[in-house]
Amino acid sequence: MSLETVTEHERILQEIESTDTACVGPTLRSVYDDQPNAHKRFMEKLDARIRNHDREIEKMCNFHHQGFVDAITELLKVRADAEKLMVQRTVVGFTLFDLPLCKVTAQTEEVIRCRIQQRNMATTVEKLQLCIPGEMMRSRTGKLMTDMILFLFRYYSALKTMEQLENIYIPRVSQYRFCQIMAETLPKLREEIKEISMSDLKDFLESIRKHSDKIGETAMRQAQQHRTFNRNVLLTFVGFLFKVLTAQDLVDFSPVYRCLHIYTVLGDRETFENYYRKQRKKQARLVLQPQSNMHETVEGYRKYFNQIVGFFVVEDHILHATQGLVTRAFTDELWNMALSKIIAVLRTHSILYAGYGFPVNRLFDLLFEVRDQYNETLLKKWALVFRDIFEQDNYSPIPVENEEEYKSVVSRFPFHDAEIEKQQFPKKLPMSQSVPQIYAQVKEFIYASLKFSESLHRSSTEIDDMLRKSTNLLLTRTLSSCLQNLIKKPHIGLTELVQIIINTTHLEHACKYLEDFITNITNVSPETVHTTRLYGLSTFKDARHAAEGEIYTKLNQKIDEFIQLADYEWGMSESDGRASGYLMDLINFLRSTFQVFTHLPGKVAQTACMSACKHLATSLMQMLLDTELKQISMGAIQQFNLDVMQCELFASSEPVPGFQGDTLQLAFIDLRQLLDLFMVWDWSTYLADYGQPTSKYLRVNPSTALALLEKMKDTSKKNNIFSQFRKNDRDKQKLIETVVKQLRSLVNGMSQHS
Repeated sequence: MSLETVTEHERILQEIESTDTACVGPTLRSVYDDQPNAHKRFMEKLDARIRNHDREIEKMCNFHHQGFVDAITELLKVRADAEKLMVQRTVVGFTLFDLPLCKVTAQTEEVIRCRIQQRNMATTVEKLQLCIPGEMMRSRTGKLMTDMILFLFRYYSALKTMEQLENIYIPRVSQYRFCQIMAETLPKLREEIKEISMSDLKDFLESIRKHSDKIGETAMRQAQQHRTFNRNVLLTFVGFLFKVLTAQDLVDFSPVYRCLHIYTVLGDRETFENYYRKQRKKQARLVLQPQSNMHETVEGYRKYFNQIVGFFVVEDHILHATQGLVTRAFTDELWNMALSKIIAVLRTHSILYAGYGFPVNRLFDLLFEVRDQYNETLLKKWALVFRDIFEQDNYSPIPVENEEEYKSVVSRFPFHDAEIEKQQFPKKLPMSQSVPQIYAQVKEFIYASLKFSESLHRSSTEIDDMLRKSTNLLLTRTLSSCLQNLIKKPHIGLTELVQIIINTTHLEHACKYLEDFITNITNVSPETVHTTRLYGLSTFKDARHAAEGEIYTKLNQKIDEFIQLADYEWGMSESDGRASGYLMDLINFLRSTFQVFTHLPGKVAQTACMSACKHLATSLMQMLLDTELKQISMGAIQQFNLDVMQCELFASSEPVPGFQGDTLQLAFIDLRQLLDLFMVWDWSTYLADYGQPTSKYLRVNPSTALALLEKMKDTSKKNNIFSQFRKNDRDKQKLIETVVKQLRSLVNGMSQHS
């Protein structure tokens, strides 16, 4: 049997298997129309296919036989249960027919009633389960509240229990009356907690008030034993005392910690802080008030100073052991108040303080040293103030919309400008908002220094001198340092630097008004005595110089960023006919930047402009002579020439007024002469006039020309870049080699001469 016949029979079998039986006739007819005996061979193949299907059916039946048996078994069981159910239904039916209707109704109602009871019981159990945790917590809170001592040690647990009760458990069963009552009692419980803790705090405050002299006596004894009652005692005595003993050795501070934590947890920390500071300030005044008979005995002075030391030992511990309950500023305020009072007391009772072994006059000297320490504290505080002002400044001229706003600014800062006063509203004042703020803060510093100096009971002349010296420190050290740090910050750009220069100019002019301000509050005329001058001039001048230098640096950095975008095709056959995009963007940036410089002093703006042009010219020259650049075509030289022409046009447009003639264009003179030499190919003139002061290419160094010509020598073999000379390739190469030799000779001669 041929392969073709086998294939045909296989096709017919597949068609019979997949076709409706009504359409099988034509298919079978084709078997008999075929070769003789073909139908017998087809029947054999058909029988074989049937046997295959029978085997598959048998496998399928064997696979599902056990499942079929199990299903029949289950069905027989269901039939038995169904028969029982039918019998029960029949019995119930007969029973219902036999019973009167009223009894059926009664039984139905009983069933309904039982089901309602079951549902209610389940609901009750569910609700009780929700209520039980809340009731347990309420009982726990109540138990804690009943015992004050237990509460003082477990207050946090009580507060957390109430918080859970209020936020978790009560909302689940809030519809019940007892839960509403429970919720209403929680605020009262919190108030009770606060009252108990506050009562404990009051006892603590009363205790340390009574025992401050004992605390101070112990601390002073420790200091005497270590022989430290000298200059360091008054400057850093509290810090030293904690090295030899801790306040916890003398006082139990737990009531303060507990009360602070309670008020913090209850969200009322500020109230507690204010109360504590207010009470301690009152106690400080009581401690600093000497007894009327104190001056009669040394023991009276000893007790007086012991109380003061004891007070500050406690406050220093609170300062370091708690987070913000008292601040360094608060303790400094109390300390300054104490110094003033101590000095006044000692001036009133001029005796020898024999109890500690040194005279009162020596104590005065030490207290004046503390005054210097106080000045240092003030300077640190104002450094933070200045820093905040600079961070919040927008570095833009102050806009004023009307006369009222204008008067508001000039009332805070002495500004007078006839031209600006003539302008119509709205208008802008040249300085930014930080200038009047800094001026006001300098005056605040002078007031703070005055308040402390007056407490020393010095003469007006001495106070005037102290104020001027303190103000000079503020200007020359604190403010100057803040300005220098500000100028170096990365986010300060060119616009901000320009505004800083303008600001320092106005602050410098305001220094004379600060001198008048000091004169007015001290009533010391500078004509009558020799007074210290304010050094604002040097402070703000140094800041301006630093800002100017930073302007030059940032301007050059910005130019470098544009230069990095350059993407010359150094092998191009001819130029694009227009300047490169990166260079036009750079020139537009320089134009807009120098417009901002119009508010700067003329010399600063001119220096910045000249510095930028020189840096740009140097960068372009370095790009052309870069050792990584191996080949340059004449087309690339032409393109480069177009870019340099745009730089020269920019320089000639007077971007900053004040330049004479073509001064700014001279920044590009080296590039111009070098490019002209290559564009014109004027080597004969260059070599003939080299070294002459009237040379057309005086600014072209032979080594520079040689380096650039070497880059063009290799490209001449590949590109017909010298077609304008109408010579053959051999002559062109020979010409280049000749010029190269002569340039090398000049370079070698320069080396030998040097």
